[in-house]
Amino acid sequence: METIKLRFMKPSGEPGEVSEYTYGIRADSLLAKFEQTGEIAAVRVNNEILPLSQELTINAVLEAVPLLSHEGMMIYRRSLAFLLAMSAKRSFPGKKLYIGHSLGNSYYYTFTSAQPSAAPSAAPAPQPVAARICGLSDRDLAELKQDMLALVAEDLPIEKKRMAYGEALELFKSNGQDDTALLLEQRNESAVAVNKCGTFTDIFVEPLVNRTGFLSAFDLEPYNDGFLLRFPAIGKGKNLEPFVNEPLIFSVYEEYKKWGRIVGVRSVGELNGMVSRRNIRDYIRIAEAFQERKLAEIAEKIYREKDRVRSVFIAGPSSSGKTTTAKRLSIELMVMGIKPVAISLDDYYRKNEEIPLDEEGKRDFERLEALDIPFLNSQLLELFEGKDVKLPVFDFKAGRRKEGEGQTVRMEKRRTMLIIEGIHGLNDALTPQVDPALKFKLYVSALTQLNLDDHNRIPTSDNRLLRRMVRDQQFRGKDAAWTIGMWASVQRGERQHIFPFQNSADAAFNSALDYELPVLKYYADSLLRAVKPGQREYGEAVRLLSFLENFASIPPQYVPGQSILREFIGDSEFKY
Repeated sequence: METIKLRFMKPSGEPGEVSEYTYGIRADSLLAKFEQTGEIAAVRVNNEILPLSQELTINAVLEAVPLLSHEGMMIYRRSLAFLLAMSAKRSFPGKKLYIGHSLGNSYYYTFTSAQPSAAPSAAPAPQPVAARICGLSDRDLAELKQDMLALVAEDLPIEKKRMAYGEALELFKSNGQDDTALLLEQRNESAVAVNKCGTFTDIFVEPLVNRTGFLSAFDLEPYNDGFLLRFPAIGKGKNLEPFVNEPLIFSVYEEYKKWGRIVGVRSVGELNGMVSRRNIRDYIRIAEAFQERKLAEIAEKIYREKDRVRSVFIAGPSSSGKTTTAKRLSIELMVMGIKPVAISLDDYYRKNEEIPLDEEGKRDFERLEALDIPFLNSQLLELFEGKDVKLPVFDFKAGRRKEGEGQTVRMEKRRTMLIIEGIHGLNDALTPQVDPALKFKLYVSALTQLNLDDHNRIPTSDNRLLRRMVRDQQFRGKDAAWTIGMWASVQRGERQHIFPFQNSADAAFNSALDYELPVLKYYADSLLRAVKPGQREYGEAVRLLSFLENFASIPPQYVPGQSILREFIGDSEFKY
């Protein structure tokens, strides 16, 4: 009988003993070997994260993925989405469930019978319990939740299976999952991976937990014209925190979702259809023009406040395109007769030896205290008084400001506007000496409205990670493994220093371009393939490669020179 050799890593990270097992043994039959005290969501096999239903057919090093880890909780969220789709299918067979987008620690859903959305500018609010939502009454929504809880109580197995391509295509068409069928048209493998639980089958995108019994922590809550699937925050165990409404972010998403419906590109399959019909260049021009119009609207909003506002603070998460947004917004303001003065908060860092340390004893450049706040405030106040000010230039190699360098600027009353860009721009603790009335706060993020299909969304963090990866290689000589390795730290900083302040913004700008992932694929594919199984980052590289396989490629030469995407792929008409 053929055997394989498996080594089980201990929770401490130390390697365990090597033992022989039968070829094809399932990972979930070996859980006791991991010495893991908590629930296990999946397993790392030679650094690739795989579902517990996986059959093992090669010699491997195995490591448990704890449910309460970052990776485990992302698996938990995807598994909850699968559970909801399963329950909706059997509870309301005449309706189609659509995943929308994230909203805090929730996913927003609608059914096909939802009423038309409110105007994008209207701030949504949770509806009263008695209200009708998306074709479901409050009683219907309660019954949907109870059905999900019943599935959890049954503790049914969720397994990754493979179906013949034609069989899978016919199944999704017969189920009314048109977006999933379109997605398969981009792929040409003879066997399609699916997730199966009882009689319910959905396409496999990423690993899920192996049993419904894991999924006890969730809630369903009516919101706007749909409802929220709420789940635990990362790092909070399986406890649901109070819902925090994010009307500004929701309104941006809804506006772009509405635009996607108008132009006929809501899903990756529809985007791929544009590529195959060779009219993608027209779509690119439309997408860029729509984004330019949104920037012009923000500039007009600032202009209307020109007698009060003297500065625009621009903030957003990593790789959201803040720098190009600032440059393009400056052009829009100049059209209106306002002279912009660009200020980067990166130039106000303290000396390296003065940067505070994180819990691991490393310099924490993400913290507000890493900036020389008194110096920044003194310069801003002098500028507002009409004085000449010499702006600093920070030397990141030397870890201090450059002596004697920097542009001298002055503000002319009502004709000059400071454009201040940096991750802490929305935090009022950055400028305690500045009158809030003098500030206009702009939040920038890449909030893609595209979904993979009916039940699977595209995480905005994946969009930004691919942007960052390509830019790191193009301009900083860093490989994909380096970018992947530091991404968790970047996300922690965003959750602490950026996301809590996003709803305080006066306006939000969506820097995502729905055609950009097929362009980033052109660069990222080879970068991700360079990450090998012996590297810790291999699992994330494989996940992103699998994700990008759903997209038809778009040549980078189609991207306009002033596009935000050029900040990451190069050849921009702007200087950085």
